[in-house]
Amino acid sequence: MLKQKLNWKRPLFYLLLPIFLVMVFLGFPLPVAPPPAAKPAQEQTAVVKKKKKRIGLFVSEADREGP
Repeated sequence: MLKQKLNWKRPLFYLLLPIFLVMVFLGFPLPVAPPPAAKPAQEQTAVVKKKKKRIGLFVSEADREGP
């Protein structure tokens, strides 16, 4: 009775028909907005260690005293 051979081409055509009509008027590929720009990563700060002043052999007496 209802045991008919189903054809997959006709339902597929009717499912894809609206998509094809939209593509006819808007073009191919479909115009979509570009993805949002990626935010730059937060800058990492590095601790800067102060170098100790070394008194060299060729430093005058006035420089050794300091402020």
